[in-house]
Amino acid sequence: MPDYKTKGTCSVNIHYDVIDGKVTNVSYLGGCNGNLKALSRLVEGLPVDEVISKLAGIRCGFKPTSCGDQLAKALIAWKQENAI
Repeated sequence: MPDYKTKGTCSVNIHYDVIDGKVTNVSYLGGCNGNLKALSRLVEGLPVDEVISKLAGIRCGFKPTSCGDQLAKALIAWKQENAI
């Protein structure tokens, strides 16, 4: 299960799996518990590229990023590490 250390958000870490190109088992450490559980359920089973396209660039208030944007960044990094 990959881990991603977030930057600029209330959450500090994201745990996730990618199985057959689909995002699964997303969980956050820290952050807004209810919202992040909902986000995790909404992306469950979606293709990596679809999650990236839906979440990349989302901001949280005046912050330049959000927990969703950080998940997109985690998946982009995963794609680069796995040469996908």
